[in-house]
Amino acid sequence: MAFRAQTIVADVIIAALAFSLAFAVSPLKLPTFDGLPSLTLIQLVVLYAALAGGFTMLFRRELSPWRYVSIPDALVLARVALLTAGVFLLWVFVLDRARGLPRSTLFMAPLFQMMGSMGVRVIRRALHEKAFQSFTPLKTAADRVPGAPPMLLIGPASLADTYLRDVSRTPDRAFNPVGIVGTEPRDVGQQVRGVCIIDHLENLDAALADLQRWNRYPRAVLFLEEPARLKGLTADQLGRLKNDGVRLLRLPSIVELAHHDALNLVPMREINIEELLAREPIELDRGAIGALIRGHRVLVTGAGGSIGSELCRQAAAFGCAHLTLVDFSETSLFQIERELEEHYPDVSCKAVLCDVRKAERINAVFAAEKPDLVLHAAALKHVGMVERHPCEGVLTNVIGTWNVAEAARANGAAQMVLISTDKAVDPTTTMGATKRLAEAVIQGQVSSNGTRFGVVRFGNVLGSAGSVVPIFKSQIERGGPVTVTHPEMERFFMTIPEAAQLVLHATATSAEGESREARLFILEMGEPVRIMDLAHQMIALSGRTPGKDMQIQITGLRAGEKLTEALLDETERAEPCAPKVLEVVSRSKLRITTGHLADLEALAEAGDAGAVRTAVFDLVAQIRGEKAGSSPNLRVVAGGS
Repeated sequence: MAFRAQTIVADVIIAALAFSLAFAVSPLKLPTFDGLPSLTLIQLVVLYAALAGGFTMLFRRELSPWRYVSIPDALVLARVALLTAGVFLLWVFVLDRARGLPRSTLFMAPLFQMMGSMGVRVIRRALHEKAFQSFTPLKTAADRVPGAPPMLLIGPASLADTYLRDVSRTPDRAFNPVGIVGTEPRDVGQQVRGVCIIDHLENLDAALADLQRWNRYPRAVLFLEEPARLKGLTADQLGRLKNDGVRLLRLPSIVELAHHDALNLVPMREINIEELLAREPIELDRGAIGALIRGHRVLVTGAGGSIGSELCRQAAAFGCAHLTLVDFSETSLFQIERELEEHYPDVSCKAVLCDVRKAERINAVFAAEKPDLVLHAAALKHVGMVERHPCEGVLTNVIGTWNVAEAARANGAAQMVLISTDKAVDPTTTMGATKRLAEAVIQGQVSSNGTRFGVVRFGNVLGSAGSVVPIFKSQIERGGPVTVTHPEMERFFMTIPEAAQLVLHATATSAEGESREARLFILEMGEPVRIMDLAHQMIALSGRTPGKDMQIQITGLRAGEKLTEALLDETERAEPCAPKVLEVVSRSKLRITTGHLADLEALAEAGDAGAVRTAVFDLVAQIRGEKAGSSPNLRVVAGGS
């Protein structure tokens, strides 16, 4: 209240001074012709200032901090001044026909009032942002030359303005911005807060040459938005920068900023190679995800894996009430628990070392933790490994999914979602077949008033354990060759944070509607990427030339490997249900039951790999309608047309 009162008093004083100055500089005072007394100067000043104070309170100017003044504030201040002058004229005209008021005062008073009220606010903001320091005449030339390493900004001028405004408020600078490479040719030559836009992105090489000639070659490059959005940026250019020892930095995403609220300056971080690959990033409305997570108890299985750990980070960032981490890998569980404790100390978190294949143990964990939302990411995902160990794949991917679903239902979880893969579509590998059976386990769940069940299916994730990007990166680091199975192979890709956010987005969509049937969602993955193009791009990003500095070797397709992956089976169709999310309607009439699961578990426990593989593909054929059901326990489910 004291601050608000000070603001109102200051605006009243400024208005009084503005009117007094306008009255004083008016060239001629109008005489009174009828001999009647007119308002004195003091009365006029008091009336004008009182009106100014009234309009200040009416437009709530006392709620706007001076140190953050902006153009909208200036427009409101102009409105206050003009309304003050207009109402003042009407009032004095009623009181004494405005006999003692010079007409020029009515024009100059609001002008002086606007200049004064805006001027003091601009000075206050300049002091807050330390804008006067560079103009201090007592500073020596050496003081004015920053000692921080030079940094080049790349991105739109508007984002450069935001960043430079933030950095001006922080005295400790890790880097000194020496130039901007913008995205619009018309901006070239302009300055943003004293930093010149030296060129646009298509002429990045010329801009770097100019900086080198001026002895200001950058030690770091800061991308002001997602590198994949910056049209004209090539992998060769980024590779040369990395070879020159230039650090490639970017500002973190909103999710990554959750634990930096107390910092004045947004922290920068190194760019992962996955972010430099040419693909269009996905944007989502985060409101639905926040409503899904905030204030609820969340349990994530496979919490130490690539997708599971990112789901944990985002659940913590969105403010879950309690987070339970479930994983069978001691090392992975320890790492994600420690990371969350460091970055999200205020989030209640518990790590549980547990195997989803142990039904009694899983049920005990659920009974103790009472999760509202269950995200089931635990699975064996490596195609070759599961092909060699099909019994383990069945026990983890199929039986483990059943155990988690039953525990979620028995302990009153509001929602459970299975993370699936595009390899479950018309599967040709044992891993894909087990994930298709896991989907069928969830699709067979129906709850009239309890847990909602859902499945989210998507393609490959850049940077996840076992994906092609880490493999290529390792091959490049050791000098090659980079191995590609087939020159025409294509895959869908998205980054780990995008995949996790889309899973949460689809989960939020699953919570809507009246249907209690399990729902299957697929994520829009964009256009597929040729693995050969990916290899060329990653070699270029390392600063080498494909085919010259590093060879690409074709190794041939592995058993069961496809040239292209699909997100929809021939027995399915997709319907849009949310941005970047499609719901799958299946025409399959057969679903897996507890009888099938008991037989499959017995075979897997017995260790008969051949029999397990045969049984798995036999069940998948029944689900896809390729083969009649061999068990009376199979039930008929109405499918779409």
